[in-house]
Amino acid sequence: MNPEEIFQKLTTEKCKFRVVSTSRLPELKAEIETRRRQGQFDSEFAATYLDRFKFAPPEELKDAKSLLVVAMPRPTTKGIFHWKGKKHAFILPPTYTAYDEKRLHIEHLVAEAVGGEGYRIATPQVPLKLLAIRSGLADYGRNNIAYVKGMGSFMRLTAVYTDDPLEGDSWQQAKAMDACENCELCRRACPTGAISPDRFLLHAERCLTFHNEKEGKIPFPAWVKPEWHNAIVGCIRCQAACPENKPYLNKVGETAEFTEEETKLLLAGTPTAQLPPDTLAKMKTLSLLDYSSELPRNLGALLR
Repeated sequence: MNPEEIFQKLTTEKCKFRVVSTSRLPELKAEIETRRRQGQFDSEFAATYLDRFKFAPPEELKDAKSLLVVAMPRPTTKGIFHWKGKKHAFILPPTYTAYDEKRLHIEHLVAEAVGGEGYRIATPQVPLKLLAIRSGLADYGRNNIAYVKGMGSFMRLTAVYTDDPLEGDSWQQAKAMDACENCELCRRACPTGAISPDRFLLHAERCLTFHNEKEGKIPFPAWVKPEWHNAIVGCIRCQAACPENKPYLNKVGETAEFTEEETKLLLAGTPTAQLPPDTLAKMKTLSLLDYSSELPRNLGALLR
């Protein structure tokens, strides 16, 4: 099938995509395993994030021929919390809110495009950032984040398997943005030193995102300073400092405002079953139900 039908579906959502042959999966796996074997990944980070990847199509679509990797523009989202007589606004970086909703929407669009010819789709468990880079859809920033032309890093990635033998295979060597060559704004903006001048790969174990995505019962390391916290989940410092993101910084999507009483309940870690319906609805708006364990710790750090 010519990818034109898929192109028509996805461009209505202002998405961009590339097609990669599933024959590239061993190369994708080899790159991850080589970096791991060379000790480029912190052991805890590797166990937390890398072991989930599967470099083969699922059994129900084991004859998949193609991988589509899709970038959808996404804004930051905002939570406003009333606390001790003041309003505090905190953001969520673009990849957190409506994560599954947007993934399922992209999968539905692709399924519609290929289903008319009897083909099927499946959800991959692959390293999306590396796949997007190797497909040519994105380039690396100095901060090791993927950037897509016309979106910056304010987007979310999705991939879809299909047994439709789509035309094209855009596989290429990974590369960094030309704009990064003489720029170190992201490195200087990173409070933890996760972006190192002496290597390209991020020191993920130093990244705030790695620590505030952990279960809420796990405290922040002693070396994390209170003033470094800046997002409900994740971190936005390096992305906000990047000139490539300047056109997208002031675009805010979903927003929810929590009263002082609601903030108190969230800080106390009140079980979701005991939260008022209005509070649950606000949490759902920002996808905070996915982070109910982390929220008391992370929000507490921000409000302190």
